[in-house]
Amino acid sequence: MSFSSNVKKELLTGISSSKHCKLAELSAMVVMSGKFLDGKWFEPEDNTYVSDKASKLIKLLDIDVSSEEGKKSLKLSTSEDGYTIDNMLIERSCCKQAYLRGAFLAAGSVTDPEKGYHLEIVCDTKRQSDILAAIITSFDIIPKTIVRKKYYVIYIKDGSSIVDLLNIMGAHMSLMNMENVRILKDFRNAYNRKVNCEVANLSKTVSAAIKQIDDIEYINNTKGLNSLPEGLRKLAELRIEYEEASLKELGDMMNPPLGKSGVNHRLRKISEIADELRRN
Repeated sequence: MSFSSNVKKELLTGISSSKHCKLAELSAMVVMSGKFLDGKWFEPEDNTYVSDKASKLIKLLDIDVSSEEGKKSLKLSTSEDGYTIDNMLIERSCCKQAYLRGAFLAAGSVTDPEKGYHLEIVCDTKRQSDILAAIITSFDIIPKTIVRKKYYVIYIKDGSSIVDLLNIMGAHMSLMNMENVRILKDFRNAYNRKVNCEVANLSKTVSAAIKQIDDIEYINNTKGLNSLPEGLRKLAELRIEYEEASLKELGDMMNPPLGKSGVNHRLRKISEIADELRRN
């Protein structure tokens, strides 16, 4: 079962205790799925999540969605785009949460967090998308809207915002599963960055050591190492003998010992001498 299906399955189990929240959730499903024919609402045939949840809510509310009284209870009204809701239905924060649950069950999906972060809700009309965008924004989450063919799609691509929205809708188990994936991905990314950084540093160290050895050998083959001042000669001999030693290890072998900066300074002097010999 996909991550999106798991979220919807979890949302099926939660039933609001308040009548006004039940009405808000049912209203979202009625407006955003199924269809009205001659004023009668027909449940969607291809969305069992809506069918299951809507049937439960209709039974609990003892309401006939297709009747004028039922439409009035759900704050449904007709517009040029079809049925829509009155903003009075979603004045309370809890009703906004319920409406989001219904909208996601009706037309939402979320990508498996292992593959990426993307949550979207597809709306038939601009009015629907405007309502959803306003509700989501009221919870300090900023969604984006695109037009895809004839539909208006509300979407979020930020992982932390998706987690917040799952929490708002009441999908707490799915939220925890997503957080676990996010933590693991962040750990992997941090580990990979550290490894890449260490590899890069090692490559720089190896390249520097190769250049140092080339300079020392060039001096040895031209003027000889004995031409170097004693401090530089001793370090050059150690560099040749211990090719894989770090600057700190080379410094510890000197008598008296040298710090890394001191070793680095002398190696730069050796490099300058080699470059001067090459130019001449």
